[in-house]
Amino acid sequence: MTRLHHTVTVRAPDRERLDAYAGLVWDLVESTRTRDRSVVLPDGRAVPGLTLVRGHHLRPGARYESHGPDSGEPDTTVIREWRRGSVIAVEQLMRSPESSGRMALRLRSPDRPASLEAEGRLRGPEGSGSPHRLSGRASLDLAAWWAAAALAPGAPPVARAPATVRLKHRLGVARLSLRPRRAGPGLWHVDVTVVVRGRLLLRPVAAFALLLAGVPLRRSFRSSVEEAAGRWNEALGRFLAKDLDELRAELTESAVARSDEAADGPR
Repeated sequence: MTRLHHTVTVRAPDRERLDAYAGLVWDLVESTRTRDRSVVLPDGRAVPGLTLVRGHHLRPGARYESHGPDSGEPDTTVIREWRRGSVIAVEQLMRSPESSGRMALRLRSPDRPASLEAEGRLRGPEGSGSPHRLSGRASLDLAAWWAAAALAPGAPPVARAPATVRLKHRLGVARLSLRPRRAGPGLWHVDVTVVVRGRLLLRPVAAFALLLAGVPLRRSFRSSVEEAAGRWNEALGRFLAKDLDELRAELTESAVARSDEAADGPR
């Protein structure tokens, strides 16, 4: 078993502002409608590359196909549940010559997000076997996150991590956990921990390989965590610099941003 740990300091968003932004997202999505098979915004512009191929728009069972600008295999998105007051659940199926995958997302209390769960599987080309298979599950308990982040500085960290990711492969299992702690005004300390274990008869081999890679691995891990924290701080800074009207306009434009790229792709 190998355990990697690092703590970073990041900017902390305001919960009320994030909840208001979530409302903007769902307002925009629910303002769309279908025209023929295209999904269009209230102003009549179509969301590029996105078509409704089965069912009723934003209703359980609705199936959409989305084409990227390279006009390759379409991704499929299926609405499993759509109850804005309680839960939204969707499933996405992805296909390409190199791989295929499935991912399911479930968000509770969408207007004031309470938890987000995700699980998925990824397979290599047909006939490639178990070495090319990966599965995973992630959970973010937002209520527990905000509670942990509100504890006084110096308080013991919460026992149960509010954010976790588990990846499973034939060679081993990796677990990531995030625990926030309040730092200075507008700041969080986030404890990032990764635990890697080999599986079954491969445990001794995996343990030996991880031992040999120990120092470079830990150095790379710390660097990756610091880089991720830097990207978070930059993105949050841009987000906080805009008011809700600017964010609403940006959301709308991002929905049609691929118009020029996808104009020649399948519809």
